[in-house]
Amino acid sequence: MLIRLLASAKDDLKAEARFYEDNQPGLGDYFLSTLYADIDSLAFLAGIHIKQFGFHRLLTKKFSCAIYYDIADGIIVVSAILDTRRDPNWINTRLTENN
Repeated sequence: MLIRLLASAKDDLKAEARFYEDNQPGLGDYFLSTLYADIDSLAFLAGIHIKQFGFHRLLTKKFSCAIYYDIADGIIVVSAILDTRRDPNWINTRLTENN
């Protein structure tokens, strides 16, 4: 299945990578490589994840992030990649405003 990252999801990735890189040099690159591996796994696992706030939610393996996606016309559309430690109300608002 084809995976498409919306601009909002790409922005989320950049912001999170910057956060980790600022805290420990090299961690931003590690973050990106592990998150891209999790995103790639959607090609096989899309649709099995619980829905939250109207999106499927894949919890990442190594970082406290969730990948919010939907499936439309056989394409996996990743809308957001957010830190799960955020206030759930903020996450819900973020997902509904940007999509």
